[in-house]
Amino acid sequence: MEKLALQGLTGEELARALGVSVEDGRRIVAQVHRDEDPSTPNAGVRRAAREAALARGYVPALEVITERRSQIDPFVKYALRLADGHVVETVRIPLEREGRFSVCVSSQVGCALGCTFCATGRLGLQRNLETWEIVEQVRVVRRGIARDRLAARVHGVVFQGMGEPMANLDRVLGAIRVMSESSALAIDARNITVCTSGLPAGIRRLAREAPKVRLGLSIASARRERRRSLMPIARTHDLDEVIDAAAEHVAATGLAPMWAVTLLSGVNDTIDDADALADLVVAFRARTGATPRLSVIPYNTIAEDDDPFVRAPSEREDAFRDALAARSVFTHKRYSGGSDVAAACGQLAARS
Repeated sequence: MEKLALQGLTGEELARALGVSVEDGRRIVAQVHRDEDPSTPNAGVRRAAREAALARGYVPALEVITERRSQIDPFVKYALRLADGHVVETVRIPLEREGRFSVCVSSQVGCALGCTFCATGRLGLQRNLETWEIVEQVRVVRRGIARDRLAARVHGVVFQGMGEPMANLDRVLGAIRVMSESSALAIDARNITVCTSGLPAGIRRLAREAPKVRLGLSIASARRERRRSLMPIARTHDLDEVIDAAAEHVAATGLAPMWAVTLLSGVNDTIDDADALADLVVAFRARTGATPRLSVIPYNTIAEDDDPFVRAPSEREDAFRDALAARSVFTHKRYSGGSDVAAACGQLAARS
């Protein structure tokens, strides 16, 4: 009989799997997420339930290969070895409010979508991560916070590490259930964001099954041909199809999406690009009543020798933002930190 990774299950899921009460399931899960040995007697857990958990369950770990601390900001990148030898990366991100961190988690080993401005896309897809492997990334970061004796906690999670979350949605949704359960990681679902390159079916399913979770969408370019050249998935799912799904997400959840554009010098940073993006935002706002939270991200190099792109100069970025603002489309400059340890947006490739 297959062993159950206890940190990858909610209390209700564990109870169903073991045939025990939900109360026992939740208490066992709480023990696991307090990093207690589930074999330790717990006055609230019946002996039969504990014995069932020990017979069927275990708590596997990810090996921390490296823990690289940025020297320019408080970002920390973890390289984690899986049981089969594959390596994924996870980033601890400081939030503006002191004492809070977000965790950027990976959902796949590599990625099949091949976005040209992303280091992970160069790897190809090796395999999907299991639910517990996603959850364990957050637990590794949480233990690091405790070890550093920081008066802090994991406040949120963003699925923006290695892989396309919507292409591994069964396990991603399972991880979200564990992350947001009060007896497990107890992270408010409203502080969890799932980012996608543009898989419409996944966006719709996310709205149905995790309606409190936020949606992040990589736009790259609002000019359709340009987007297809940067993001091969756009040849299968046109931007209009993706925007339709994002609009349905707003209607189902009431949550405005996050949109991201990585500026590439001479590629998508012209005034024409800004005007096309403004058209897209204005039309979306008129259609849904929701204004996307638009982040303009400076490009982070993804290769030492054959990088295909260059970061847009600051003056071109300023002109791009000004052109958007002239249309009443205002942007956030997402701080993409940890670039000195290849922890910034687009750089995760498990090179360490």
